[in-house]
Amino acid sequence: MQSTDFSRSLFGRICISRAITALIVGTLLLNITVRAQQTENVQQSTQAPKPSSIVEHMGAPTSLPELVREAEQKNPQVSAALHGWRASRNVSKQASALPETQVSVQQFSVGSPRPFAGYSNSEFAYIGFGVSQDIPYPGKRGLRAQVAEHEAESVEAQADSIRRTVIGNLKMVYFRLAYIQQTLGVLQKSDGFLNQVQEATEARYQVGQGNQQDVLKAQLQHTKILQEVAHHHQAEGLLQAQIKQLLGRPQDSPDILADNLSIRPLPYSAAELLQRARELNPDVRSKQAAIHVQEAQVELAQKNFRPDFNVQYSYQHTNGDTRDYYMATFGIRLPNRGRQKAELAEAQQNQERAKKELDAESDRVLSEVQQQYVRVKTSEERLKVYSEGLVPQSEATFRSALSAYQSNKQDFESLLSGFLDVLNLDLEYQSELAEHESALAELERLTGVDVP
Repeated sequence: MQSTDFSRSLFGRICISRAITALIVGTLLLNITVRAQQTENVQQSTQAPKPSSIVEHMGAPTSLPELVREAEQKNPQVSAALHGWRASRNVSKQASALPETQVSVQQFSVGSPRPFAGYSNSEFAYIGFGVSQDIPYPGKRGLRAQVAEHEAESVEAQADSIRRTVIGNLKMVYFRLAYIQQTLGVLQKSDGFLNQVQEATEARYQVGQGNQQDVLKAQLQHTKILQEVAHHHQAEGLLQAQIKQLLGRPQDSPDILADNLSIRPLPYSAAELLQRARELNPDVRSKQAAIHVQEAQVELAQKNFRPDFNVQYSYQHTNGDTRDYYMATFGIRLPNRGRQKAELAEAQQNQERAKKELDAESDRVLSEVQQQYVRVKTSEERLKVYSEGLVPQSEATFRSALSAYQSNKQDFESLLSGFLDVLNLDLEYQSELAEHESALAELERLTGVDVP
């Protein structure tokens, strides 16, 4: 009886042990299955869109000098300014020419309004021919020609200013376009780094060392990069429209691929640039020509106190019984001295105004040259810090953080921070490079120098 009870007790313990073991194994399998299912759900339900919009631009790049030559030939503003200058070159010939000669025909009738009435029986009837010419006082025509020539110089300087402005705008848009196209490559490289981060987070999550939030954050950054790419494509489309307008191309023509930007060192000192601006800046030259115009206007107003002259000659043919008549006339046109004094005072005031406008324009241009010079030099220093320090250091820091994270020696936030440093510093470097080239382009416009 005791043996039977003992057997039953032993059998009960074995059954209970097996049940507990089965329960533990089932729980472990369930946890593994649930975690695998969660990983799959994370990968599927939060899968970011494929980076299909991060693509390489196809085709050969177009250099900036090629586009500059095209703009000089085809831009409507440049062409209009050029035609205006060519037209102004013909004004001096008009101003120096004599006034128009007047030719007249006379017919004098006697006894009747009918033409040639009394011509055969009256000695008063005649047919006459005359010519009249106004002659300005010596020196007036030359001064008028000088005024027109200096005005043509001002128009030429204004045309050059328009050309430089168009070329400067073209360079600005080109550098911005190059920045946008190059940063697409930066975003593509950063997306590759992010794929490594995402793979590391998923690997740690699958073995139970990470958490779902890290995976979601990595995928969120991937989506943010795609959003930034979309913004870049919008900006590129706007810049393509602007650059085609400056080139005079149809808007449906093929898009332009810019050369990769590279830093161009400035080989001129501030003093050299300021001197070039004084001598070659078209806005300053236009104001200088305006002063010459007003100086000639003052001389002309003084010369207008002198009288002008008029010479006339006429011939009158009568009937056969009466001799023909010949008459020469010399006239003097006396100026209104009150009006001429007012004209001289106006010319003198305009001369002073032109001098002050030249001073103001020179100060403005020289200030802009100095500001752009400071921008270029400061930008060169920052670019050196980026290329030799910040960018390589951030990439090294990120790779070290990635290795530490994969070895479970660093948290995800530090790894994500390292990735964002790489991305932001690369973008900042490209932006600084575009700003540097834009400042150089502005210096080229202001001073006429050509930085290789």
